[in-house]
Amino acid sequence: MLSNTGHLFADIPTTLPEEQFDMLLHTGGCRLERIISIGHATPPGAWYDQDGDEWVILLQGQAGLRFADEDATRLLKPGDYVWIPAHCRHRVEWTSEDPPAVWLALHVQQGNAR
Repeated sequence: MLSNTGHLFADIPTTLPEEQFDMLLHTGGCRLERIISIGHATPPGAWYDQDGDEWVILLQGQAGLRFADEDATRLLKPGDYVWIPAHCRHRVEWTSEDPPAVWLALHVQQGNAR
């Protein structure tokens, strides 16, 4: 039996030109990834509009998450998580630099969420 192991806080860089996405697991209709953001944000005027659902938790750092149907940006701190249904337009307004924002994101294809 093959077993993959790792540590979520291993190899965290101090600078990145773009956000870093590390695939941790991809099985069936689910994909689990670690995201590292160091002062990154969604480009001005851009919104994410994903075909699948996403559950995301902030493990380290802070971030501002904005939804198109909300007036205010949500402040996320370590331990805060959010369920983002498919086609719910959202964007990352800002992320902390010190410490870097470390996210865990579970992407679920339509029809697989429970």
